[in-house]
Amino acid sequence: MRPLLMLIALAGVALFLLGLHLELKWLTLLGKPLPVICLLLWLREAPAGAYRRWIAIGLGFSLLGDMLLEWPADLFVFGLGAFLLAHLAYLVAYLGDTRRLAPLDLLIAALAAGGMFFVLSRAGLGALLVPVALYSLAIGAMLWRALARIGVAASRSAWLAAGGAALFVLSDSLIGINRFVAPFEGARYAIIISYWLGQFGIAASAVALLARPAQPGASSAPSISGR
Repeated sequence: MRPLLMLIALAGVALFLLGLHLELKWLTLLGKPLPVICLLLWLREAPAGAYRRWIAIGLGFSLLGDMLLEWPADLFVFGLGAFLLAHLAYLVAYLGDTRRLAPLDLLIAALAAGGMFFVLSRAGLGALLVPVALYSLAIGAMLWRALARIGVAASRSAWLAAGGAALFVLSDSLIGINRFVAPFEGARYAIIISYWLGQFGIAASAVALLARPAQPGASSAPSISGR
């Protein structure tokens, strides 16, 4: 990442964390979007194609979700919807590289997402039961396809995407535990740091494709239009 973008992103991190510490909502609103905006700008350095496009769409929906969750009103369901679309965009990006079954990766993702949903549902979700179930299904599918890229896509890109997806799942799990199961000290710090690191890994997986060697006889991944 270019030094200027890195500085702006770190400034956003600092402003948000300071806003949390001082309980200044305007400061958290100012700082929260900056890291993801910088990732979107950095993404322009990645090779053009379906993968970059869908990662950019996912970051865009994540940015919307950030602001909906941070806004001083109860917009949790709308934020959940924005992040659901982000996960679906990342899912489409990963499917562009491989559609192999990868049963072990499927098992890992199912245990992670299914375990998260089981814990949250036991705590009582009420009217949010179905939305959270759909969200868990989407995030599990996203993690599965990110893991399935390992060994198929460029090594560095695949590992960055898988790590980013895992951190995203961790962040969402912490949100659910803090909101529905048992609020814990330092939750917002753990949630946002794991989230930003996860988004960085996902964005970096697109930029890392610059180093992908050309494979003889391999055709470009088909462009997937939509959303």
